[in-house]
Order: sequence, then C-alpha cells, then structure tokens
Amino acid sequence: MNCDIAIIGAGPSGLCMARALVETGLNIVLIERQSEASLADPAFDGREIALTHTSQALLERLDIWSRLPAEDVALLRDAKVMNGPSPFALQILARHAGSDHLGHLVANRAIRQAAWQSLQAAGGVHLLCEARLRQVHQHSGGVELVLNDGTRLETALLIAADSRFSETRRMLGIGAQMKDFGKSMLVCRMNHDADHEQIAWEWFGYGQTLALLPLNGRQSSVVVTLPPREIEQLQQLAPQAFAREMESRFDHRLGSMELISERHVYPLVGAYARRLTAHRSALIGDAAVGMHPVTAHGFNFGLGSVQKLSRLLIDAHQRNRDIGSIALLGRYERQQRLATWPLYQATNLLVECYTNDHLPMRLLRGAALRAAQQLVPLKRGIARHLTAGS
Repeated sequence: MNCDIAIIGAGPSGLCMARALVETGLNIVLIERQSEASLADPAFDGREIALTHTSQALLERLDIWSRLPAEDVALLRDAKVMNGPSPFALQILARHAGSDHLGHLVANRAIRQAAWQSLQAAGGVHLLCEARLRQVHQHSGGVELVLNDGTRLETALLIAADSRFSETRRMLGIGAQMKDFGKSMLVCRMNHDADHEQIAWEWFGYGQTLALLPLNGRQSSVVVTLPPREIEQLQQLAPQAFAREMESRFDHRLGSMELISERHVYPLVGAYARRLTAHRSALIGDAAVGMHPVTAHGFNFGLGSVQKLSRLLIDAHQRNRDIGSIALLGRYERQQRLATWPLYQATNLLVECYTNDHLPMRLLRGAALRAAQQLVPLKRGIARHLTAGS
C-alpha cells in the first residue's frame, strides 16, 4: 500500500490534521490503535480543554466547531491566580486583551467526537483502526511503515500524533526532554452552590494545587494535583466523602459541592521533543510538545502545529513541490519551536516556583503576584497570549 501522508494517532491533533488535508487530493492514511467505534463515540475522560480565539477559528474552518454540543462548550470569561490562604488573587481579565472573554472550555471527548464527525463527512481518508506501528524504515524516497499485522505501507511523509509518550518518535530516533513533576492530577466534574461567574481559578495551595474550570451553570471541572499516594486516597473516597473533602480543600469558597462524574487520574509529565522533524517525518500535538496543564495551553499548541504544518503542505502540493522536503520540514520546525519553546520553559519555571512550599518561596511568590497585579502591561500581555494562543 502506498500513500502521500501517513498520520499515526487519531487523537484530537491527528484527526484535525487529517481534516485539514482531506480536501487537497493527497492520499492520506490515518493509523489508530483504538476501534472505529471508540473513535465515533469516545468515552468521557474528565479533561476540559481551554480553547483560545485562534483555536476556535481553526476549528470553525475545519467544520468542527459547529458540531460541538452546546452543553459541552462553556464561556471562559476571566481567570485568577491565588496563593496559599491569602484572599488576594491576580486577576487576568479578557478586557486587557480587548475581548469580552478569554476563550471557551470544551470537553476533550466532545472535540474528539466532533473532529471525527467532520472527517467522516468530508471523506477521503483511509482509516486503519486497531492497528499499531511496529517498525519504521526511512530511505531516500520515503518512509516504509510495518504494522503489527504485517501490513507494509510506503509513505512520502510520516506525521506522528501519538501522545507525549510517542512510540513513533522513539522509532524515528528522536529523543525528548521529559519533565516528571512527581505528581498526579485528579479531574472530575462537580456541582456547587456558589456562582463561578465563568472565571477560572488556579490556586497554588501549600502542598497542593487546585484548579476550577467553569462549565455551564453552577458546575465546574475540578482539578486537584497532589503526590500519587494522596491522589489514590482521594480517588477511593465514597462520592459524598469526596465532596466534603473538596469543600474543605477549596476552603468552602464554592459552598456545598457534589460529585457528578467519574474521577480520572493522570500522571503529570511534560515533554518537549529534541527535534520536531526527521527524514520525511514530522511531530505534531503532544508528540512534539506535551505541556503541564497549569496554563491550559496544551491542545492550543497542538492545533498550532496542525495549522503550521498543514499550510506548508497545502502550499507545497499546490506548487507541485515535495511535501517531505528538508526545506519544508525545517520551516515547520522553526515556526513551531518559536511558538512553543518560550512558554514551555516559562510554564515549567512557574510550576517549580509555585509548588515549592519552603517559607522563602511562599513569601516570594505572594509578593510576585501582588507586584504583577500592579503591572497592567504584563497582565495585558498574558491576556493577549491566552486569547490568541499559538
């Protein structure tokens, strides 16, 4: 079997990349471990994605945004950052970026399902489900892929979109800067008495990090970051006991709380590929950059990689040029590194600073938040970055 482009991984980034290229006439093969039924009806995984205005615009162009159920899309008006027991909070206001909202919060499950529906409606992509990449052989004219069932596939360009723990990346001989934060993240949906006013919270408590992502009504996605053993204990609590524990951890600022979903746990590990391209190969999504969720920016980076690479590929195809050329892939790598490397490093630094509970650091970060609150140009820059994305 021969194709122009083989995409490994039908997660949100892989699906969006396939959808961005489907109307070019290129022969595209999408390879995924899951079944087709799982892609068509993905399970709720607890994750809510903060989408910027730029990301929304791309999803609109890909005929994905209009397919999102209204109940799975919530307005993200503003954000605030809190430190320990202090009542003070750094306010990140959308108006600082000339907007009335920072973006939207959308269930990861909804994005995956809408992207799948859009791709199915467009047609033109050959899907290989329940298939796993076993070997990669690069040669002068292209890349040969060997799947777990022995199928051999020859492609002019290989695109890896198979998570921050990408096996494809390893097969290509590309290392990654992995950052294990030594913590786990528990996510779930909860109802609460207090109105969140569509404001996201990031609360760096002592010994824990809490986040509240406002959904529709008096409902939020609650995110708790703790050492794995403590997260395991939280996960094992009965629903009512868990709700009482969350009320206490949120210092009763949300009033009475009620668990309304399953609890999901994820290890906190960041990843940044040492190269974003190889011979006739490119990394997108989390396979290229896997962010710590504190900035809620990870999938926006993924969509940024889709937008940058697809534009270059479409332009090359229209000009009848090689879609796997060194020059094209080099341009993609430079563009994506420029868009992601500074924030990736800054995010890791922020996390190190705000999860260090030694007294000098507690005092320093409290002073830093108060100073930042007075620096309107800084807050304006943060707000613009959150609304524009990558």
